[in-house]
Amino acid sequence: MKRQVPGLYGATQRGDSDLEGLFLVRVDNVFYRWHPQKPFFALSLSILEPAEYAGRTISGRLYSTPKALWKLNWFLRDFGYDTDLLGRDEIDERALVGLRGIVQVSHTRLSGRSFLNLERFAPASDWEEVTTALIHSPGQEQGHDL
Repeated sequence: MKRQVPGLYGATQRGDSDLEGLFLVRVDNVFYRWHPQKPFFALSLSILEPAEYAGRTISGRLYSTPKALWKLNWFLRDFGYDTDLLGRDEIDERALVGLRGIVQVSHTRLSGRSFLNLERFAPASDWEEVTTALIHSPGQEQGHDL
């Protein structure tokens, strides 16, 4: 039996592989995934700004190994995570849903596969300042530096 699935072909063309730069995002889902060497939090982020990307989703990982805790902490602080929970070294996945912030996204190719990197973070309140600074910075590519 054949089925018509509108938008199926476009979904492969419109994946997150072409998304690079700075985005104002909202956390939609967070799941902790245990792995013997590299436990991580799987994130699903909805893009709010820039407007031409609004509604698209970015999926990425933040590792929770001792070596990577600095980046997880940076994400939590800049996205406005509860400081009491953070002070007790606790992460409540439900408390993360709905948090907003700025993320810089890039891609790395390794063995023919593309991997999304969550490079940098900033508070959502800095969105206007960051985008204004990028527009008025001569010689700088838009979306590649906080």
